[in-house]
Amino acid sequence: MGRLLLPDSSFYIRLTRMRRDPFAVLSGRLDDWELAICGIVRAEVLRGHIQTSVRDRFNDAFSLMAPLEMTVRVWRRTANLAWGLDQGGCVLGLPDLAIAACALEYGAVVWTFDQHFDLIPGLTVLNELPV
Repeated sequence: MGRLLLPDSSFYIRLTRMRRDPFAVLSGRLDDWELAICGIVRAEVLRGHIQTSVRDRFNDAFSLMAPLEMTVRVWRRTANLAWGLDQGGCVLGLPDLAIAACALEYGAVVWTFDQHFDLIPGLTVLNELPV
């Protein structure tokens, strides 16, 4: 088992809009990584799929990933992260803050195309799309 890689919702959504299979992109990059999923990413991605077959495919793939549970400790971390960033004038959306707090709690790297994650102290972010 390698390091945890938590693709953010924007990873799946952007690739899908580009008509690229996000799971094919991930499969080529997993030598040193274990894929992870948290409830917020799952919900954000699945709610956007109208076709049941596509939604089921994503849900099945997510079920094979390491689940990062949104524990009370993660929610406390989310609140503290939100408060600290807000005090510095950086107000981010709650879903992004919760995903970041979850990644920080479990030591996961976030793969995202959302630049908000770059503003979160201590979070390791990948944001390049492979060719």
